Amino acid sequence: MIKLLTCACWILLFTLRANSQADVPKFAVEVRNTFVWGEDAPAGAASSMIRDPLTGAELRRLKHTGVEVTSWIGFEKLHREDVAEFIVYSSTIINNTETELPVEAGGIAIDGRLVSPVAVDSSSSTVKQKHSKNGKDVVDIRNLHCFGSGYLSSENFFSQQGNPSTMLVEPQSSLTVSGVIRDPRYYPLLCSVGGCFPKGTIRYSIRVGSHEYMFSWNGGSIVNCGR
Repeated sequence: MIKLLTCACWILLFTLRANSQADVPKFAVEVRNTFVWGEDAPAGAASSMIRDPLTGAELRRLKHTGVEVTSWIGFEKLHREDVAEFIVYSSTIINNTETELPVEAGGIAIDGRLVSPVAVDSSSSTVKQKHSKNGKDVVDIRNLHCFGSGYLSSENFFSQQGNPSTMLVEPQSSLTVSGVIRDPRYYPLLCSVGGCFPKGTIRYSIRVGSHEYMFSWNGGSIVNCGR
């Protein structure tokens, strides 16, 4: 059931301001209607879950007054021997209203630890990772099987938090946007006879108009969409 939370809350803006010491996340306090998947309330959004008929992956959906947001998520390593892995996710927003709606990245946290999306690039397939002018890693998404296989959409990406952007979804149309984060934990996977999955819980939100749509995934429900 989805609770409608109308309160002053910490909205995770992750606006990174570079200074001489380090990049520091900046937070802002806003009043928003927040819908949390799996916590329905009579005046709130309705949650549902479907499975991809091809992959069997779980897709989670929140729907409220003409707006529908669907979330799916995966993880992969660039190399089998790598310790770290990438968490990758996509959201599709369907706007069945008569109003143009802004779409922005919300916050994302791994076991309560706030993280920021990495910069992505699809202009070169000759390198697996390079660096931007400010020295940060840039990941070529065409080397991530989760996108190359079509499991996740490579149509649009949220910018790094240092360069936040707002996308628009037109009336009676849809928009799909994705994000990539690097799991900051050391040895982030938990392995058993059933396979290896990220530890803990990943939570992220997406802002559509004046509402925040929040999704929570435990590690065992996240698909390994790598090779």
